[in-house]
Amino acid sequence: MKKLLLLVVILSFGSTGHTQGIGFGPQLGYQKSAEADEGSFFGGAAIRLKLSPALAVEANILYRTEEYFDSEGITTSQVKVKNWPVMVTGMFYPIPIAYGLIGAGWYHSTIEYEFDGLDQVVDEESTETDFGWHFGGGVELPVSSKVKLAGDIRYVFLDYDFSAVPGQDVENNFYMINVGLLFGL
Repeated sequence: MKKLLLLVVILSFGSTGHTQGIGFGPQLGYQKSAEADEGSFFGGAAIRLKLSPALAVEANILYRTEEYFDSEGITTSQVKVKNWPVMVTGMFYPIPIAYGLIGAGWYHSTIEYEFDGLDQVVDEESTETDFGWHFGGGVELPVSSKVKLAGDIRYVFLDYDFSAVPGQDVENNFYMINVGLLFGL
C-alpha cells in the first residue's frame, strides 16, 4: 500500500510539460434541485490553477435561481430562491483529460415567498448564508494551446432553512452541469 501511495505522489508531481498554469473564463450550466418545480440555467465565472498534471484547484462564482411551488387544498405557497454560490473545488486528474472533484461552497441566498390560505396572506423575503459541499467529475479538452473546454457534473449537498415559510418541507440538494472555457495565462 505504501508503494502504491508513493507511486501516485510521484506521478502527480513528477511529470514535466504542460502541467502548471492558470485558466479563467465563463461558465454556463443547468441545475435542478430535488423538489424544485423545474431546472434552471445559470452563469458565472471560474479560475482554475493547475498545480501538477494530476492536481488542480478551482474557485468560481455563479448566479442561479429556482422556484418551489406547493398547492395543498386550501393553502398555496410559492418560494423563489436567488443564489450566489462561491465554490472552491479540489480536482484530481487520473488521466490528463478527466478529473474527479470535491469541494465546498458558500451560498448567499435571497428567499422570497408568498403564502395565501386560511384568511392569511404573507409576502416576505429573507436572506441567509449557508454552507454546502459537492463532489463529481468531468473532462477538460484542449481547444487550442491557450484555451480549454471544461465540463463537469456536480452533486451539491445544501440545506436551505425554509422554516419561515408556512407549510414548507423542501429537499434542496441538487445536481449541476457546468460547461465553460478556460483561457490560459
